[in-house]
Amino acid sequence: MVYDVMVIGGGPAGGTAAQKAHEAGMSAVLFEKKHLGGVCLNEGCIPSKTLLNCAKRYQHAKNSAAYGVTADNVRFDIRQAMARKEKVIQALRKGSESTKKKAGIPVISAQAEIQPKTGDLFSVKAGDTVYQGKRLVICTGSEAIKIPIPGADQPYVHTNREILSVDFIPRNLVVIGGGVIGLEFATFFADIGSSVTVVEMLPDIAGMLDADIRKALQREMEKKGVSFKLKARVTAVGDHEVSYTTAEGAQEKTPADLVLMSVGRRPVVKGFGLENISVLVEKGAVVTDDRGRTNIPGVWAAGDVNGRSMLAHTASREAEVCVDDMTGKKSSVHYDTIPSVIYTHPEVACVGLTAEQAASRGIDAVEKSMPLTYNGRYLAETDGERGVIKVVAERRFGTVLGVHMYGGVCSEMIHGAAVMIEAELRVQDVRDIVFAHPTVAEMIKDTIVEMNI
Repeated sequence: MVYDVMVIGGGPAGGTAAQKAHEAGMSAVLFEKKHLGGVCLNEGCIPSKTLLNCAKRYQHAKNSAAYGVTADNVRFDIRQAMARKEKVIQALRKGSESTKKKAGIPVISAQAEIQPKTGDLFSVKAGDTVYQGKRLVICTGSEAIKIPIPGADQPYVHTNREILSVDFIPRNLVVIGGGVIGLEFATFFADIGSSVTVVEMLPDIAGMLDADIRKALQREMEKKGVSFKLKARVTAVGDHEVSYTTAEGAQEKTPADLVLMSVGRRPVVKGFGLENISVLVEKGAVVTDDRGRTNIPGVWAAGDVNGRSMLAHTASREAEVCVDDMTGKKSSVHYDTIPSVIYTHPEVACVGLTAEQAASRGIDAVEKSMPLTYNGRYLAETDGERGVIKVVAERRFGTVLGVHMYGGVCSEMIHGAAVMIEAELRVQDVRDIVFAHPTVAEMIKDTIVEMNI
């Protein structure tokens, strides 16, 4: 059989590409060597958020006296939390498998290898079978980077994959890297009783976040007891200790029962024959245009493999755009309107431009911030927790350019801000929208109303 579309990788990008191709009337085959769902479902988004929710419930049980609730002898069972994590993964895997089965999309559970092209069709070998198709979509995802420092190969040094299976609460956890993944695991272990130290070589945590939000997040995490060593470079991992050089050049050490190496991820571009069809790879990522097309006609790429925005929801949208291009529908990914979230406690969520980014593009922008403690619902449901919403808008026409927030579960409100930015709403447009009261989300409108535009 000759398939209309062959998809390599069964994560958010690959699963979406195969499903959307099927819905468009094309025959599709999906290759996945491990489990459907990719990094997000199996060793990323879903398991980590399951564990973070377990830790949040533990904190609620311990610290609910202000709400009239008292619990005695509260304990955290990490084995039970890990078992719940696995239960959630298995349920979602089965759901993904069932969806593909109902759609009649073959899932080939084997390593795929692209063969050299000899005619009009593409060939992919999996196991002992060679499959042929008219089009190819590369969705091979990404993998954790492990920097080659002395001692990094010791069994107690984990990436985000291995740390999801620990069966004890470390007394001392050292996180190498202050990005999203590192901060989320730092939150989880700090909440369940570990002493956590984050060593970050940059002067700030959390990468491209708004500067004020970054500082506020760091303050909130420090309240939990997380220690940050910024502008510090790890030089070695010893016998349950991590050595690093401080910003001043001093050599220091910190104890570690467990080390999480969380220094970023890189696209998977090797090991499946990509070079056999001469797809262009630059700086370790597959090069694509705004419709997901590679330099080879008939080959698209979506998700982490293109290195543009390593988020599951970005991957799904990129896959949709790839299939739209196959069917002649013009669509593209608007990267500026993709929301991002850090699931710390409290959460951080943002979409669009910061004021600094707007200025770098020559945009005259104005920003306005308001504390979440001005909001009745927020005060009712938190005790002593801080939060803020910041809105960035273009000065002349008032177009909303960015919304940045931390506090509570702001991940559940960022989508409304994304809609505003995607629709290019102006401040005056948002002022006419009615938000439900009492909700924390109405603080987005309250902040916009206060803007001097």
